[in-house]
Amino acid sequence: MSLNTPAAGESSSRRHIPLALALVLLLVVGGAGIAATAAYFELKPAPVPHGAIPVTDDEGRTVATPSNPHRVLVLAPSILDTMVRLGLRDRVVGVDCGTTGLGTDYNSSQIASWSLSTSMCVDTYPSLDVPKVLNASPQLVLVSTIVSLSDVEELSSTYHLPVLVLQPATLGGILVDVDLLAEIFPVQTAANALVAQLQHVLGYAQVIQNNLTNSGATLPTVLLTYYAEPASSNYPGYYSYGPGTFGESLIEFVGASSISASSQLPYPVLTGPQVLLANPTIILYGTGFGVDLTAYQQGPDWSNLGAVSSGQAFAVDSNLVTEPDPTMILDGIPILFGLVHPGLYPPK
Repeated sequence: MSLNTPAAGESSSRRHIPLALALVLLLVVGGAGIAATAAYFELKPAPVPHGAIPVTDDEGRTVATPSNPHRVLVLAPSILDTMVRLGLRDRVVGVDCGTTGLGTDYNSSQIASWSLSTSMCVDTYPSLDVPKVLNASPQLVLVSTIVSLSDVEELSSTYHLPVLVLQPATLGGILVDVDLLAEIFPVQTAANALVAQLQHVLGYAQVIQNNLTNSGATLPTVLLTYYAEPASSNYPGYYSYGPGTFGESLIEFVGASSISASSQLPYPVLTGPQVLLANPTIILYGTGFGVDLTAYQQGPDWSNLGAVSSGQAFAVDSNLVTEPDPTMILDGIPILFGLVHPGLYPPK
């Protein structure tokens, strides 16, 4: 779970960040970086490596990317998940770390199965450790929005490192990023197989969703939350997903309706009165990395929520609801389907 870093006074784990605020900060800080970068390129265009291929990332940036690089810095658990599934773990020379080292963004199972070590750590909080990036001597840097746009532009313009931002907005975008990596590495066969697996689960989920809709069934309403700010805090509420986000896409694919679907923000923090008024049938709350049921019980009006009193509030591994990667689809959708519609499990 690699959400951005919190503002002062908030939880120390970056998995607890109010993303709406983070996105605003990224736009403000990144805007200055883009302006400076534009001026830089007018004076000194970055060299295009021999044999590089143009690749367009999830931010719409076209990057001259080396073909089949052997030293890749991966600064996002979601991207590393895809790299491992495509058989590219041996290319990874560094990964993101935060305030608690590898444990900030990776759970113990991932650390062990992906053979991660502290020697691979590149600090991304409170800011990107550029010297460590350079010491890793990467041929390619893959990042999500845990790295600010200003840092992306600095690596690109000042140090001439090709940096791709892979941050899919929807579940479908996960498949797009698998194909994007297949443009760079010779893994088309593995990518085709992975995309077929993902399409199988999504297709099965879509069929069930369509059947529910066509039968006139009332879709359950859901609060999907990955962190709760205590009722005693200055800004109490439940961190959730708004329209145009992978979290909203996730709820739609499991045949439910998100209570934050009409939000004006992509990552809203819902107040207690807002949740009470929406009265969700089901609550799905992310746990792990120091966040457990106790954190949500301290949230505003938790004990008064109908889903809580009716036993319809369920814990879900935070990685399955915060990391837009193949695991979110292959493991997350079956689990969420089982909670939202008991007995309707799409096969993996």
